[in-house]
This record gives sequence, structure tokens and C-alpha cells, in this order.
Amino acid sequence: MSAKILDGKLVRDQLLAEARVRAAKLPRRPGIAVVLVGHDPASEVYVRNKVKACEEAGIYSEKYTPSADATTEELLALVETLNAKPEIDGILVQMPLPKQIDTARVLMAVSADKDVDGFHPLNVGFLSTMRPGLRPCTPSGVMELLKRYDIPVAGKNAVVVGRSDIVGKPMSMLLLNANATVTVCHSKTANLPEVCRRADILVAAIGRPAMITAEFIGEGATVIDVGMNRTPEELATSTGRKPGSLIGDVHPIDVIERASAFTPVPGGVGPLTIAMLMMNTIQSAELRLGL
Repeated sequence: MSAKILDGKLVRDQLLAEARVRAAKLPRRPGIAVVLVGHDPASEVYVRNKVKACEEAGIYSEKYTPSADATTEELLALVETLNAKPEIDGILVQMPLPKQIDTARVLMAVSADKDVDGFHPLNVGFLSTMRPGLRPCTPSGVMELLKRYDIPVAGKNAVVVGRSDIVGKPMSMLLLNANATVTVCHSKTANLPEVCRRADILVAAIGRPAMITAEFIGEGATVIDVGMNRTPEELATSTGRKPGSLIGDVHPIDVIERASAFTPVPGGVGPLTIAMLMMNTIQSAELRLGL
């Protein structure tokens, strides 16, 4: 049995094409504001990619770059201004924020109907109670990938490794809403490899390079690798990756031998996050325009 590669770039291109069609049907272009505080190189790359995706999807974008020494109050004032702008449907505050800023206060200040990251407690509540709302981008992208590759979710055992507010918790809720039987694991889970081996769908979102090895993967499982790490020197030989190159939370060689389907890193879940951000912006515009 050879494992099928679940190509995130392919699904991203499908999603962006669909986003363009939806955006073109609106009476005005959907708009997103991206706030990038300071000069974090990784964040600058992400923001560039997001602005490029906006162009592809037919979305109008504005970029705001407060200085690295900006205060919480200054950022709250900017968010308040963007909340009031009728042409802006989505507000994205690029993480991480500098140490002096109260991140929780800033994220809470973003209006729930413009919260295209899906982090606002109101949207989290809508997700947990299966009401329509904006969903976190990475877990939503995973669900799109499973759907488009015809991987059944209902009635399957799904195991999510990681319980972050951004990926682990919303991922488990989306799988539960799709009628999977879900187990959420974390650093305190007993017999972690044994629990993971029972999964038909295994989602790794724990942030540790190549931690999920063959002993965690049941024969024929679908493995979704959300991790994005740099390969440490000591793992280079066993994983076949150069030190410092991108690697997921799943061992890239072991997964091929055990899984029936898996997402590669890079090129798996990563590209879907930005595509779902575009979809969320269009959904927000549709809702705000009463469509």
C-alpha cells in the first residue's frame, strides 16, 4: 500500500478560484485590513503572502504597520478605527505581537463580525454550538482537504494531538461537528502512542519536530500534519532533512510506511490557512451585506 499525498497547494488553488467567483458576485469588493506591528521577518513573509492571495481572490486589502514600540492603547485605537470602516470586512492582527502589548485585549477588541481568524469568544461559541460564524483558518482548511479528497469523517475515530486555541481545540470541535468520535491529546496524556494508534484520522498539532513516529500511527490511518518546525541537527539523518529545513510534527519517512494518506510539510496544511482566510473575508462581506 502506497500512501497518498494530500496536496494542500492543489486545494488552495481550487479555493482561491472559488473565492474569486464569490467575490465577483458582491456589489463591492470584500476588504481586509492587515496589521503588522514591528519588523518580525517571518511575520513580514506571512503578510506578503496574504496580500498576494488577496489579489488572486479579488479582495481589496489595506496594510497597517505600527512601530515595534507601539502601545496597547495605540493598537486598540487602530482596531477601533478599522471596526468602524464599512469597506473593511476582515481585520487580521498578525501574531506574535511585541512583549509590551496585551495581545488578549487587542484580539478581543476586533469586532466579532470582522474576526476573520475566528479567535473571538463569540465565534468560538458559535463553533461549539454549531451556529454559523467565522471559523479558525487552519482547522477549516483541514476539513476542506478531507472533504475534497473524499476522506470520510462521520463515524471515524479522530485523534487530535495538541489543545491550542488556534488549532487543537477548534480542530476537535469541527471534527466532532462532522460526526467523528474525537479524542484530544496533550503533554499529560497517558500512553500517547497507544491512543494515537487507534485513530482513523490523526491530526498532529503539538509543535515538536518529527515527534509522531511509526509507533503513533495505526496501519492505514489518514495523517494530518499541522506542525511547522525547523529540523534540528540530531534529527537530520533519521528524517532525511537538512538541518534548519522545514519539518512537521510527523516523522516524514515513518508516515509514508504506515499511513494510507498524509499531508506533507511543506505543501500540505500551510497553503490552506491563507486560502481559508480569503474565504472567511468573503463570508464576512456576504453576511455584512445581508446576502
